[in-house]
Order: sequence, then structure tokens, then C-alpha cells
Amino acid sequence: MSSLLFLAQQDNGGAGILGGVLSLMCLFWAIGIAGGVFWLWMLIDALANEPTTNEKLLWFLVIFFLNIVGAIVYFIVRRSGRPRTAA
Repeated sequence: MSSLLFLAQQDNGGAGILGGVLSLMCLFWAIGIAGGVFWLWMLIDALANEPTTNEKLLWFLVIFFLNIVGAIVYFIVRRSGRPRTAA
């Protein structure tokens, strides 16, 4: 019985730490990919749905240079303020 407890408490060479680091890395990759897709979606939405060329250019530059912050600002300011049309 005591030998089983000793084996259960042995260090497994850092595999627990490595598994935690890999899972955290996968989480960061998923968040980064989701942020990139959201940024690209807002960039295309600004170019497709803004009424004038000046507004398209302004929002394109805001989203492009401010990256994810600019995309969130565009989403909150412009996209949520747009009236919804019935399909």
C-alpha cells in the first residue's frame, strides 16, 4: 500500500506543467484567431455598409490602425446604431 502512495506522489518529469502551458497556448491561439476574424469582419462591414466614401475611408482607417480596439468601437458606435431591416 505504501509503495502505491509513493508512486502516486512521484514527479512525472514536468508533464503537468507542460500540459497546462500547452492548453493555455491553445486558448490564446483561439482568442487571437477569433479577434482576427472579428477585425476582418468589421473591416469588410465598414467598406460594404457605410453610405459615403468619406465615411468608408474614415472607418477603414480607424479599424485598420486601431486594430481590435477600432473594430470594437465601430461595432458599438455604427453597427448597433443601424436600423434593422426585415428580410
